[in-house]
Amino acid sequence: MTMRAIVVQPGQGQVATYTPGRSIVLKLCCDETDGSIMFFEEIAPVGTKSTLHLHHDSDEVAYVLSGEITFLIGEDVTIGGPGTCAFMPRGVRHAWKSTGAEAGLVLFLYTPAGAGGLIEEQQRTGSNFSSMSAPERAEMLRRYDWELLGPSPL
Repeated sequence: MTMRAIVVQPGQGQVATYTPGRSIVLKLCCDETDGSIMFFEEIAPVGTKSTLHLHHDSDEVAYVLSGEITFLIGEDVTIGGPGTCAFMPRGVRHAWKSTGAEAGLVLFLYTPAGAGGLIEEQQRTGSNFSSMSAPERAEMLRRYDWELLGPSPL
């Protein structure tokens, strides 16, 4: 694939709504960047949290635009407001939770893009871990080199 310049304007990108108030907007998809990066923004209402997980082949970066997000990375817990940047290296367990007084707005980036394919597939199919059978979940996790370690301890 030949790389091409991509500009995604405000309000553009594929949108998925998961629960009332929680949505993601895909800004750069895996295939658009030839697997280099995957990038999305998420609105996370207070109390929204990820699972405890890790990515075997992708690093993850989160950048908080608004609200407050609590991150667990390895054994370290950090609370961050606007301007906070969190790096979650491949192979390191992590989770996050929106803990502020208002919804969080967070940018997420995966590099290389592989782990982001899971987010793209969930958006495309409308599936989520809780709605999948154990074999379906295991196959999706394998495809994108994710490992679920349990519910969020946050």
